Amino acid sequence: MPEFIITADHPALPGHFPGQPIVPGVVIVDQVIALLADTQGLQASGIRKLKFLKPLLPGQPVSVTFAEPKNGRVRFRCESDGDLLAEGNLELSLNV
Repeated sequence: MPEFIITADHPALPGHFPGQPIVPGVVIVDQVIALLADTQGLQASGIRKLKFLKPLLPGQPVSVTFAEPKNGRVRFRCESDGDLLAEGNLELSLNV
């Protein structure tokens, strides 16, 4: 299962939020899209559905699971310590 960790020195964290930083959603999505390409050989062309359920803290490991691609989309889930952090559907590029 692919994983990622956003370290406390990531450039997107300052100001998001001072004194109690959380990882911005766009950084999480960027990691999911990169893992989709690296582990599945698929390219995302858009986001069909996206839901953030819990905040991600710097240094917190995240496991990403991908369902079998279907109808030009792939479903993903991001979990940490048994908690669902985010889930959604990515549109897949037809040029792969």
